[in-house]
Amino acid sequence: MMRKWYSIIDKIYNENNLKEAFRSVKRNHGAPGIDGETVEVFAMHLEENIEFLHQSLKTKSYLPSPVKRVEIEKPDGGIRLLGIPTVKDRVVQQAVVNIIEPLFDPQFHPSSYGYRPNKSQHQAVAKADLFLKKGKLEHVVDMDLSKCFDTLDHDIMMQEVSQTISDGQVLSLIESFLKSGIMVDGAYESSEIGSPQGGVISPLLSNIYLNIFDQRIKQNGNYRMVRYADDILIFTKSKRDAHNAKAWATQILEEELKLTVNQEKTQITSLKEGVSFLGFTLLSYATVIDRKRIKRFKDNIRRLTKRNIGIPMSIVISRLNRFLRGWINYYRIANIKSFCINNMKWIRRRLRMIRMKQWKTHKAMHKEMRRLVIHNDEKMNVTLWKNSKVKIIHQTIPNSWFDKMKLINLTHYEVGLLSNNKIKLDT
Repeated sequence: MMRKWYSIIDKIYNENNLKEAFRSVKRNHGAPGIDGETVEVFAMHLEENIEFLHQSLKTKSYLPSPVKRVEIEKPDGGIRLLGIPTVKDRVVQQAVVNIIEPLFDPQFHPSSYGYRPNKSQHQAVAKADLFLKKGKLEHVVDMDLSKCFDTLDHDIMMQEVSQTISDGQVLSLIESFLKSGIMVDGAYESSEIGSPQGGVISPLLSNIYLNIFDQRIKQNGNYRMVRYADDILIFTKSKRDAHNAKAWATQILEEELKLTVNQEKTQITSLKEGVSFLGFTLLSYATVIDRKRIKRFKDNIRRLTKRNIGIPMSIVISRLNRFLRGWINYYRIANIKSFCINNMKWIRRRLRMIRMKQWKTHKAMHKEMRRLVIHNDEKMNVTLWKNSKVKIIHQTIPNSWFDKMKLINLTHYEVGLLSNNKIKLDT
């Protein structure tokens, strides 16, 4: 039987909890809300601000501010709407999360991986791979939800939260976050549905909401599921089962949860065709990177290594390293050994082209060659891309030069971690 919690508001407004909440907010930094107050300014008067929040929560006088609407472009096109709370509100939201997340998390589906402690995208991909190959559930419904955060129904949300929490003050506090409103170009708009993407508490609330769907899948017994936030895969034994699962899941999501399934992007696929999930494509013989993510990778490399970039090579490589380090640590679970070899050659060639452009003429190149005791008086146009591949350029700017410059080498990383069963997964 599910346990209910009747009195937890005092744990939320506890000063130590509020200070811990601020430390989390500070680590995440983030932009200021509608009041313009930054994390740094809040920290300058930390004791006073914590005392204010403690007293206002204790006396039930706390009222969250509207969130600031921010639009950001999605990598694959379109606009994502964010709602940025003030720093004070982020601290209070984090204080709530600190206390209620441990109450809800044990109730969540074991194959739900988004925004949960000790869960990761790699684990979600590994679980999907497990169902496809060892579970022989090779037919998949890849479901896409339209604007999930923006369409969560407040009544359904609060009913679900109240199944676990009976503290009226906490319920009112959570509802006040949902209904705090939005400031768009200085004008106030009410928020009758949704939980702002950008709010500290929104990921937890979305998991509480979508757990209704997760548990229905679990109770069905015929299907398996992996979910990361609003990325949902449903695994079945046959294509016919997949069509049935799609219709059934759509009914739950749209009729019961009042969400919108994007029918154009929701598709039925299989292990043979390839199952795309979180930037990877799972195939029977390998795990590869999704084509769109490969294009994004190359676009980023081109942006970071423009030949006329006009800054010292040490800075170019430093910026490039930041990108490459994050990229390889995420994608190294895939079978990308050949990809890394080929693209390191391409990256080094682009960096050689930058160096050549910095020479401007063959005279500067010859000066560099004399310093390296390389004897060659050949005149060469150092501004042409085709010349960045010739032997004399490789002698003047060898691979060892990039090692000395501490360029991250993707080929030095162990890859194929998913195939080698090196992702720890609690099944």
